[in-house]
Amino acid sequence: MPTMHLSIITPDRSVFDGEIESVTLPTADGEITVLPGHVSLIASIQPGSVVARTRGNEAIFAVAKGVIEVTGKGVQVLTDIADEADTLDEQKIEEAKQRAEELMNSKRSDAEGFAEATALLDRELARLRTVRRHRSKPRLSPPTSRTL
Repeated sequence: MPTMHLSIITPDRSVFDGEIESVTLPTADGEITVLPGHVSLIASIQPGSVVARTRGNEAIFAVAKGVIEVTGKGVQVLTDIADEADTLDEQKIEEAKQRAEELMNSKRSDAEGFAEATALLDRELARLRTVRRHRSKPRLSPPTSRTL
């Protein structure tokens, strides 16, 4: 089966860099799946799960807001935060989600603080959905620069 290159990059590090057969991404218009030969496109991504697939294996990543670029050679994901599903701790995420909800409730009169708290809550909810999705089925999550 044909492959394409996927890069997931945050300001701190390269989270994934390898060959895949398809990738599903959470865009502002809904989830899309990109296959080799996909038409070129630039889109914003929303907090959610990126699922990279090859040879029956999946690697799942929780991402925050960002941008994707699809070219004839592959897909590049630029995002504030990306975590491999295997590294996420559901209990810690639940605690962070609660803190974000409390912060959001306390910042209702402060527009800037409320927006920051909302972004934090969106990120934690994306992580929570990702860890629960990952937990529901056994998955393979490869390290950076390794083919699935």
